[in-house]
Amino acid sequence: MSYKALIIKAVEELKDRKGSSTQTIKKQVQADMPADKKWLNTMFLQALKRLTADGDLIQVKGVGASGSFKISPELKKKRADALKPKKKPKKAAPKKKPATKKKAAPKKKTAPKKKSTKKVVKKKKTTTKKKAAPKKKTASKKKP
Repeated sequence: MSYKALIIKAVEELKDRKGSSTQTIKKQVQADMPADKKWLNTMFLQALKRLTADGDLIQVKGVGASGSFKISPELKKKRADALKPKKKPKKAAPKKKPATKKKAAPKKKTAPKKKSTKKVVKKKKTTTKKKAAPKKKTASKKKP
């Protein structure tokens, strides 16, 4: 088991209203730890910090890995949901189909229609260039 799982299990077993202290959690984890696994205090402290950072544990007193810890309400809900037996969705009773009537003489199969192979022609975009403004004509002198 991981340190996180052991810590959560220990806090649940201790059931302290005001939160379990680091010392009591450590003693409980060491008692529950498998014999083949070596105790690593730094791993324990890191796991405590991660659990509080992730929101699985709430730190009631202290700072860092010292103080008292409680299980967060979110984790309690997750655990309760996981423990509840999953209800199998009831299958709707199959609807009885009305008695099928015998079909009249089967129709002859018609040849499948051929798909028309029309080519899609994309319209070319015509770029409209702005016409230059017409130059003003200079007033020509009228001849008398």
